[in-house]
This record gives sequence, C-alpha cells and structure tokens, in this order.
Amino acid sequence: MENRIKEIREEEGITQYALAEMSKLSVGYICHLERGTRGNPSYRTMSKISSALKRKVKEVFNVG
Repeated sequence: MENRIKEIREEEGITQYALAEMSKLSVGYICHLERGTRGNPSYRTMSKISSALKRKVKEVFNVG
C-alpha cells in the first residue's frame, strides 16, 4: 500500500522518532511503512499515524 507518511512528516518538520511517539508506534515500524517494506497496516494503525499528522486517513494512505 502506498502512503504519503514521509512526505507529510517532512512538510510538517516532524522526525520519525516524534511521529512514533505521537502515534504510539515503533520508529522501526514507521520507517518500514515509509520505505514500503511493510504493507497493509490495520485501519487502527493508519488512523493513529494520520491523527498524529493531523490529516485524514485518505490523505495519508491510498485507501478508497
């Protein structure tokens, strides 16, 4: 699944570590999602990341 995590995170000046803290996810998981080496995050995970980035899920992730 494609996403815009890195693009939005960098626009907002947020580090991977800060995003991990805000979303209560690991830095490693954030890194894997950004690089595309991990796919199919749960809706709950997508929601946590999107909320931390102050965006809607569909703005961050390529979902219907």
